[in-house]
Amino acid sequence: MPEKKKLAIIVHSGTIDKLYCAFILGSTATSMDMETHLYFTFWGLNMLVKGALEKAGLPATYKHLEEQLKKKLKEMKYPTPYELLKRMKASGLLKIYACSPTMEMFGIKREDLIPEVDEIAGASTFLNVASGADITLLV
Repeated sequence: MPEKKKLAIIVHSGTIDKLYCAFILGSTATSMDMETHLYFTFWGLNMLVKGALEKAGLPATYKHLEEQLKKKLKEMKYPTPYELLKRMKASGLLKIYACSPTMEMFGIKREDLIPEVDEIAGASTFLNVASGADITLLV
């Protein structure tokens, strides 16, 4: 049986537009039966703190469009970022990594993170995963 294709995404931003980008690509990959790996670092890591995904907003440049965006997504019955993340996890094809140096930098503890996080890892661990990926992205 051929090996599954792999997608590796580095999630370094915590804004809703970039989270949707990473999660839409990830959920599409899992629906295509691809093994998917998300590495959260810097401001992306902050989104793994319990309750943070529900509060994600647009960056300052686009802040004036945030309410309109969220209203439109709700009208479309589009899943929230956290709902998308949970759907990816339910596929059994998603692995979520929290960057250990960033956790130390921001004073985040394991118990602060959402339960969907699989592993706390440094860059070398994720680079080993990404080196075997068919597609690697930075979002």
